[in-house]
Amino acid sequence: MSEPTAESLAQSSAASTEALPDTAATPLTEIDIPDTLRENLALFLRLERRVLTEYDPSICELFDKLLSYVIAANEGDPGRAAADEPVDDEGIPLSTSNSSRAFRAAVELLDSLPVERSQVVVRAFTAFFHLANLSEENYRVEALHEREQGVGTDMDVDPGNELTVAYHQLVKEAGVARATELLNRLEFHPVFTAHPTEARRKAVEGKIRRISALLSERSRLGGSDLVENERHLLQEIDALVRTSPIAIKKPTPVEEADTIIDIFDNTLFETVPRIYRRFDDWILGERAGRVAPVCPAFFHPGSWIGSDRDGNPNVTAKVSRQVAAKFSGHMVATLAHKCMRVGRNLTLQAGYTEPSEELLNLWNHQVEMSEVLTSRARDISASEPHRAVMIVMASRLEATVSRNADTMYRSAEEFLADLRVVQRSLAKAGAVRAAYGPVQTLIWQVETFGFHMVEMEFRQHSVVHARALADIREHGVNGDLQPMTREVLDTFRAIGSIQRRYGKKMAHRYIISFTKSAQHVADVYELARLAFAHAEDVPALDVIPLFEQLEDLEGCVDVLDEMLELPAVQARLAQTNRRMEVMLGYSDSSKDAGPTTATLALHAAQERIAHWAEENRIDLVLMHGRGGAVGRGGGPANRAVLAQPAGSVNCFFKVTEQGEIIFARYGNQTLAQRHVESVAAATLLNSAPSIERTNTRMTEEFTDMAQRLNRAAHERYLDLLGADDFAPWFSTVTPLTEVGLLPIGSRPAKRGLGAKSLDDLRTIPWVFSWSQARINLAAWYGLGTACEKLGDLDLLRRAYAEWPLFSTFIDNIEMSIAKTDGRIAKMYLALGDRDDLASKVFEEMQLTRKWTLAITGDDWPLQGRRVLGRAVRVRNPYVDALSLAQVRALREVRMNQDQLSEEAKAEYMSLILSTVTGVSAGLQNTG
Repeated sequence: MSEPTAESLAQSSAASTEALPDTAATPLTEIDIPDTLRENLALFLRLERRVLTEYDPSICELFDKLLSYVIAANEGDPGRAAADEPVDDEGIPLSTSNSSRAFRAAVELLDSLPVERSQVVVRAFTAFFHLANLSEENYRVEALHEREQGVGTDMDVDPGNELTVAYHQLVKEAGVARATELLNRLEFHPVFTAHPTEARRKAVEGKIRRISALLSERSRLGGSDLVENERHLLQEIDALVRTSPIAIKKPTPVEEADTIIDIFDNTLFETVPRIYRRFDDWILGERAGRVAPVCPAFFHPGSWIGSDRDGNPNVTAKVSRQVAAKFSGHMVATLAHKCMRVGRNLTLQAGYTEPSEELLNLWNHQVEMSEVLTSRARDISASEPHRAVMIVMASRLEATVSRNADTMYRSAEEFLADLRVVQRSLAKAGAVRAAYGPVQTLIWQVETFGFHMVEMEFRQHSVVHARALADIREHGVNGDLQPMTREVLDTFRAIGSIQRRYGKKMAHRYIISFTKSAQHVADVYELARLAFAHAEDVPALDVIPLFEQLEDLEGCVDVLDEMLELPAVQARLAQTNRRMEVMLGYSDSSKDAGPTTATLALHAAQERIAHWAEENRIDLVLMHGRGGAVGRGGGPANRAVLAQPAGSVNCFFKVTEQGEIIFARYGNQTLAQRHVESVAAATLLNSAPSIERTNTRMTEEFTDMAQRLNRAAHERYLDLLGADDFAPWFSTVTPLTEVGLLPIGSRPAKRGLGAKSLDDLRTIPWVFSWSQARINLAAWYGLGTACEKLGDLDLLRRAYAEWPLFSTFIDNIEMSIAKTDGRIAKMYLALGDRDDLASKVFEEMQLTRKWTLAITGDDWPLQGRRVLGRAVRVRNPYVDALSLAQVRALREVRMNQDQLSEEAKAEYMSLILSTVTGVSAGLQNTG
């Protein structure tokens, strides 16, 4: 193939797709997607085919042939057709339609390939999914930029900045004073977790970032620069295809902390203050950057990485200390670099910008502290006092990293106080743009991240605490204790050490999994006291009950009432101005009771908790333990916030961010900015009188409908899970066992407390496995039957149009249904020997699809979402190729376990794990 020329690279998207085989170009030319997205997909498909040809022309031919078959198999509406198609014993369709024949051809092609050839083809499709995700990301970024360019600066609000829109609506509804009060309460607290749903290797992430940067610059290039851009793209794509999608080993918790540091460096540190600045720019107009800001530092990230020990024996007290040191050390070093950069630019001569007496006093204090640091700063900035002071401050931050007791800062608050001295001095001297420009940005960064970067949250199971206390009561706190008991006590000592070394903000939250009573809260406070010989050493703790199973959600207020009677809780409430956090678990409640029941139970629990908080004068913070997948409470966060009951948000939204969602929401600066602004806007807007009235009124109006749906859906869900031998059947018809072998997180798939059934299985592999099987059962099972029994489509449509909670729920289910595939689902279900269970699952899937489309008014899933719906349809054939490779490999392993050699088993296992990462990349939000 000849080298590309500048002229050939400048061709239109039509020319790009013409260069592909007809079958490969078909979904790109016929489906209605935006031109930019089509061009990007066509570009990447062309480049990957070239890389495959260079690697092995026969592999490219296999890629094209398999792609042509799965594209043909997706013509028409295969999801609907699958309902009535006859299948053979392996779930393969027997229909003579062109679509079914193409599907069988794809299966036969994969069956004919040796395992090693299948591996290469799987890698090719997996690589394309990463590129397709980048194409969609690039389109969203460009669309946001175009929208911003079309906004005039004389408008009341910036429609591209949802936070300004929300604030403007609050001002209209509640007045400036009330809107300002709510704004100053605003807090968005994402908590990053190490749950193993991110199936992508870190080595792959680096390549994806570089390809993303190359793609984003293409629109500005021409001539030789464009040729060089394409050469570099080919280089990276070639490396991507040749890189194993499976990590060599599971990461340690300390290594998992790098995920957060990576996001912090690439996105959060600079993007978050830009969000604050964008709000100020619009609200203050020409005064922005010249007067004190109005936007509070409302973004406060947390983390469970290295501190969530529930079911993860790899997270120990020693690990928590190491992770805390890693986060804080990196944070303070970053602030030191930023402080030095800001300081060096403050070249304001004293004769033109007179230092305040307060600043001179600060300088004198610095001189007394260290002649070495101040003499060096004086040499650099003899007549620039603001610069000199800032340079010394940067040096003190460096001393904080190295733990130099003579000159280090004791806390972020001490550093922040010095920054405010500099800011006030600059403002008093008339240098307001310096005061409220770069210095204010640094102040915002300190207010947001402190010296900790993220606020670590510790979590442990209530049973572990009860066992530890029993052990201590039997043997004494200094006796011969079980290893787990010693570890529990060491955990509290680690929290105390972290608080003393890095500040209380870094580690003061302790979450109790499976909180059943107030005694479980009392247990934690007692263990914390027992861990220390002296009462003054006991760390300050906010002990947070986590209600996650259905019975716990229903009885949560009784537990909270009992908690208020505990002296330790009363003392802590006095210290926090009666602020209390309560966590609700979306994952376990959904696995425990089914998605419909869980959604309604969580909503009802939030209502009751909000009323309880109001009656008891509690400043409530509800933490939402949501996952990325719909089956774990996932979906668009802003809509979820707006659908919460009145009084349950209270301008504070706290939510777990897990797995692939972290990279998707925070990996790109523009998209991170959009996400944070959107969630913050919804958090603010939830307190608007109109939103509160709508949520309250609609919840009351549709209560009867919700109860009827709940009863039918719950009964249907429990009927399935209660079937004899359901758990082994589930592990047979999905890649559950294989998912547990993926080296994608330090956390085991089971809690390890001794259970031997589905109850012991974590929700993450439960959801992940069903999504891999293209069934997504965890997101929808039971809803179809519930709607069928209700039988009132008009009522359901009215609820969808008027009730935010129901609308969000149905839209999330429609997204989940869009990523299912009836034909492939039948092949997975055929891996088991229970026709009764397979029929229940498939019939419910078809019934849910029918009712969901009827409620939304769509002919096919996501039809009303122009970009998302069509993007899913474009990528479905590619996902199908990987799913077919996976299910055929699973069949070979399941059916021929005894005949396969250990070497053959290892080869099939490697192939299956490769398909898992590819399907995950293709479906996105899988865990």
